[in-house]
Amino acid sequence: MKRVLVISSTGGHWVQLLRLMPAWDGCEVHYACTSPDHEERVRAAVAARGQAVASYTAVCDANRWTKAKLVRQMLEVAALVLRVRPEVILTTGASAGYFAIRAGKLLGARTCWIDSIANGEELSLSGERAGPHADLFLTQWPELQRGDRPGYSGSIL
Repeated sequence: MKRVLVISSTGGHWVQLLRLMPAWDGCEVHYACTSPDHEERVRAAVAARGQAVASYTAVCDANRWTKAKLVRQMLEVAALVLRVRPEVILTTGASAGYFAIRAGKLLGARTCWIDSIANGEELSLSGERAGPHADLFLTQWPELQRGDRPGYSGSIL
């Protein structure tokens, strides 16, 4: 059974990520978000699919304007990746996903970054930074495809 880490910041990134739940049916899934408030809803949604949550971890919420929190978040995400040892990491952003992609690649995980559907005119800052390090880098908008990175395979969220 594949061990998968799905991680994102809260809000739209999280909503979009959870819309992909059918993609990891049959996997051992570890969820991580920047909010502890989502754990019960995730457990209920996964149970409704007849599955179980392997774990749920809340990591520090941070952004480019909170540098000290970014360092804390990076350390928390790196520790999570070391503890879970995922074979696959899937994220829709933002900084928590970036750190997971970078840490996961160091441990040999396959990684996927799906840039936010909210970014219709340009890639997200975290997507621009994480995309080159992801094995699969996708955008939701055909206008943002640049060669094959990011790729566009239709609107998936």
